[in-house]
Amino acid sequence: MAITDWPEDERPRERLLAQGAAALSDAELLAIFLRVGVRGKSAVDLARVLIGHFGSLNRLFAARRGEFVAIAGLGPAKYAQLQAVLEMSRRALAEEIRRADAFTTPAAVRDYLRLHLAGLAHEVFFALWLDAQNRLIAAEELFRGTLTQTSVYPREVVKQALAHNAAAVVLAHNHPSGLAEPSAADELLTRELKQALALVDVRVLDHFIVAGQAQPLSFAERGLL
Repeated sequence: MAITDWPEDERPRERLLAQGAAALSDAELLAIFLRVGVRGKSAVDLARVLIGHFGSLNRLFAARRGEFVAIAGLGPAKYAQLQAVLEMSRRALAEEIRRADAFTTPAAVRDYLRLHLAGLAHEVFFALWLDAQNRLIAAEELFRGTLTQTSVYPREVVKQALAHNAAAVVLAHNHPSGLAEPSAADELLTRELKQALALVDVRVLDHFIVAGQAQPLSFAERGLL
């Protein structure tokens, strides 16, 4: 049955307008983006297939073009639209972090990192470089690794800190396994980076682990800094 044949108060778009976006399920929100389904499937059905295929919204967002367009009913145009929406979301969150002390907007920092790192099939090491007022100067991927590990070189991190004239940094990396708990290696690396950056007067304010749809884990909140 097409969505247009559903009772009006059950249609995703009408529900969003009446109740707000937070009232909708992941599949309903995705269905509004997709707009139409395919033969035998409504947009909501197709959205459920997509989420089931990739495992989560985060993994869908991180899908490569080839993976995305391989699903029946999708194509390069939809992939481009999705990437545009994601990039607008990242830029909106970056604007929020740039305007004020990053730690007066902790939710924006976490959301920004999740949009960049959650769902990736490989580990990356990321940095948010901040000025003396903790406002965002730049965000960049410093290192990229495999499914299970990334090699991080403190000397290169220090070089980037100096290149950005940063006063502080928020570090982050992802765990493709979906487990947000820090390993002994994560804790050792954080201490080494903190010591190396202190030599050039750059403060490490936090180190986040992003894993799946869970709340990013904060080293500072855990007392690990």
